[in-house]
Amino acid sequence: MKKYLLPFLVLLFLNVPTLTKAQTDPDEMGAWYMYIFSTQFKKDSLWGIQGDIQHRNFNILGDLQQLLLRGGITFMPKESPLKLTLGYAYISTGTQGDSNESIAENRFYQETSFPVKLGQRIFSLHRFRYEMRFVENQDFRTRYRYNLFINIPLNTLIIEPKTIYLSFYNELFINGERKIGNGKTVPFFDRNRLYGALGYVFRKGLKMQFGMMRQTSNSFGKNQLQLSLHHNF
Repeated sequence: MKKYLLPFLVLLFLNVPTLTKAQTDPDEMGAWYMYIFSTQFKKDSLWGIQGDIQHRNFNILGDLQQLLLRGGITFMPKESPLKLTLGYAYISTGTQGDSNESIAENRFYQETSFPVKLGQRIFSLHRFRYEMRFVENQDFRTRYRYNLFINIPLNTLIIEPKTIYLSFYNELFINGERKIGNGKTVPFFDRNRLYGALGYVFRKGLKMQFGMMRQTSNSFGKNQLQLSLHHNF
């Protein structure tokens, strides 16, 4: 596995020198710590729940950017690869630096996702999400998101216990309403997230990923390390 691991680590830590910059530097590398879960109400049930808890920092640790709590009810139609989700999220967004000011957002969302296998060992997942956003001191907003996930096992043909795998995704965000109140507007293009990581499957239903995401918009670009635990129980 060294031939895979070494170039991955070189690319991942290419921007490590930014960790020494001041806490208020907008280009400072951030970090996201995530727990992502899903389950069915009972074995072979078409219904279930899924969600995630995310602690996002402007820096590696200490300067809270966002706390995100999200959960939804899932439904998988019979003889269909689709998973349909209806959910709610609460997001508290902080201010970079020493300020304790924060903005609260309540968000309802609908999404559909489906897997597509490409060749012998490329596993992709397509996810479409529609968000209805109630952001503090703003008018009602909507947003459209499309995410393409790709997982590639390295030491096996499928992703099973003890598998080491590469994980990638790219997610595009498009704003619905442009006017958000008080004479303010947002652009049509909201942001894009490009991600690469190395993952490991501990056992059935439990895996971990460590990687980096590059988030860009019309006005900023920022790197974030990501450590995520994925739990299907």
